[in-house]
Amino acid sequence: MRSNIGVSIVGWAHSPFGRLADMDLEALIATVCHEAIDHSGFEAERVDGVWLGNLNGGFVPEIFCSSLPINAEPGLRWKPATRLENACASGAAAIYAACDAIEAGRARIALVVGAEKMTAVSGDEVTRILGSASYVKEEAALGKTFPSIFGEIASGYFERYGDHSATLAQIAAKNHANGVSNPWAQMRKALDFEFCNTVSEKNPLIAGPLRKTDCSLVSDGAAALILAAADVLPDARQAVRIRARAQVNDFLPLSRRDAVTFEGPRRAWQGALRDAGCRIGDLSFAEIHDCFTIAELLTYEAMGLAPEGKGADALAEGTVRRGGRLPVNVSGGLKAKGHPIGATGVSMHAICAMQLTGIAGDMQVPGAELAGVFNMGGAAVANYVSILERVK
Repeated sequence: MRSNIGVSIVGWAHSPFGRLADMDLEALIATVCHEAIDHSGFEAERVDGVWLGNLNGGFVPEIFCSSLPINAEPGLRWKPATRLENACASGAAAIYAACDAIEAGRARIALVVGAEKMTAVSGDEVTRILGSASYVKEEAALGKTFPSIFGEIASGYFERYGDHSATLAQIAAKNHANGVSNPWAQMRKALDFEFCNTVSEKNPLIAGPLRKTDCSLVSDGAAALILAAADVLPDARQAVRIRARAQVNDFLPLSRRDAVTFEGPRRAWQGALRDAGCRIGDLSFAEIHDCFTIAELLTYEAMGLAPEGKGADALAEGTVRRGGRLPVNVSGGLKAKGHPIGATGVSMHAICAMQLTGIAGDMQVPGAELAGVFNMGGAAVANYVSILERVK
């Protein structure tokens, strides 16, 4: 995919993530729609289209939800609205579809919403729904869940490069410590390395070498963005440009690829960095998809922060820690912030926009100028990487 040279984020909103019993899917969407439009300073009537990232799959009864943002904002009536789904990257899919419309000249201002209500069903049902995003014939139909799929990936990594259970525990502890500073995070509680590295009643094994602290959370939540074409920026209060973006999809079956190499994410990072005209070391920080701690470890290598099998060095050297050369998941990541599926990619872009405009509060990375975002659907199947920079 070619570099995005004309789309900027000019408004955003973020709900709390967690078990939000008092809010259904429609209420979540309404809240962030109001706030994002208000934050942008543009009236709803100026919005040319709506793109909603939402997996659903049975979490809630409303499977036809593309017009729920219009329910929230009557000024959006008669605007085209579309729901996008690409597993855990549904949010990024919605952003990229809106960017495509702006770049094609079919829209100048777009509303993008990512939302998911996951806690209205049982844990077993959540596991079943998420499992349907695997290659069902070879994976879910044989009883594999996403924890077990990523457990297999972790086991394969350990067989190839040695036991890295302690490395995964360090990632979990890092992200939980970061999440304490995020006012929207589902779990604002630090968990120390010893707790994360020890199998216990409170931290049991979930699948293979993965413990409870290696797995992301089941969450409700929503986030929204207002995107605008370059000619709209003079009217914008603030603007963060999507300097480049890349989407790379791989085979769905794990049996057809070497999942330990994270080749799809690697290609997406390479494409986005190339189109942005920068290197990984030029980034000020990154928000990446840590649905499981092994995914974050493999992404260090896919990003180019470390050679294959040496991702632990990025932790040992302090590179990815807060205050390091390239802090990763200062928000707490999916691990502590939460992972409402359809909202995740939009949340990542919104938090990066806050960072780049200097309003991230206790999460703020000093002097942040350039951000990387990686949102992933499935086990490195749908891979989206964005490079963001402040322009106003």
